[in-house]
Amino acid sequence: MSLVHAAHGSGDPTGSGVDGAAGSVRPTGEPPVRGGRGFLRTVGAYAALAKPRVIELLLVTTIPAMFLAARDIPSPWLVLATLVGGTMAAGSANALNCVIDADIDKVMNRTKRRPLVRDSVPRLGALVFGLALGLASFAVLLLTVNLLAAMLAVGTILFYIFVYTLVLKRRTPQNVVWGGAAGCMPVVIGWAAVENTVAWPALVMFGVIFFWTPPHTWALAMKYREDYERAGVPMLPVVATPQHVARQIVIYSWVMVGWTLLLAPATSWLYAAFAALAGAWFLFYAHRLYAAVRAGARTKPMSLFHRSNTYLMIVFCALAVDSAIGLPVLGLPF
Repeated sequence: MSLVHAAHGSGDPTGSGVDGAAGSVRPTGEPPVRGGRGFLRTVGAYAALAKPRVIELLLVTTIPAMFLAARDIPSPWLVLATLVGGTMAAGSANALNCVIDADIDKVMNRTKRRPLVRDSVPRLGALVFGLALGLASFAVLLLTVNLLAAMLAVGTILFYIFVYTLVLKRRTPQNVVWGGAAGCMPVVIGWAAVENTVAWPALVMFGVIFFWTPPHTWALAMKYREDYERAGVPMLPVVATPQHVARQIVIYSWVMVGWTLLLAPATSWLYAAFAALAGAWFLFYAHRLYAAVRAGARTKPMSLFHRSNTYLMIVFCALAVDSAIGLPVLGLPF
């Protein structure tokens, strides 16, 4: 479960190169690593399967969703339990994705240091690890949160694996548009953890991330277009002109910014002001990318990619602060 395509982080953050057994020879030809160091490297390799950098971004959206649901500071124990279960669910989806996409990761420069590519983890071990995390996430959420949150988490894992990874990713340039729905679910799970139901603000937050995902991922794919082309993944920048991709980024960015304002009736002027200002900031850079592409000038799509992460954090942090302070909500105009 990713914010789906923030999952395209670069490389293996652990840098591990051992196989699953301590004392084995590393693929890089380095001497065997024995004892405690070998164990730690193996643990690090398994942790890398879960793509922890992606999970960090998921947590940034889950916590504010819980604050909004409570319209206050929710129980710290409930937040902790939800984050533990959600982290396990996201790690499960990411690990299983690594198993399925190992052939793709081998030919992409950006992913060739992942554990399965480097033989740091056996394929069967990665599969068992991913399935075990999924089962554990369901158990943790069921026992410490509620049944609805547990079912939503499992549904998200299944959607990410069977709909996005196995069906959409290799078949259509719309893969991240519809497959990105998996990355939108943490906010719904966070809301359900507090309210034990799903209400309209949860669906609006879902939409914010849904419309955020294409600009975020396509900016990355513009940078790594050759990687995706070599792997046979039909990302939009692979099958469309740069002008078309940049135009789509602008369109989705406008919809995304407008969608954030739909939360105004459930919040105060504080959130609305930050959402509007952050939206204007992001739109400026989206339009700047489009103008550079149209002019045939050198572009820096990764600049927009990194700003998209910052933008999302600003919007959701504003949501959390607004809810914690408890200012009067703007309410519906009718």
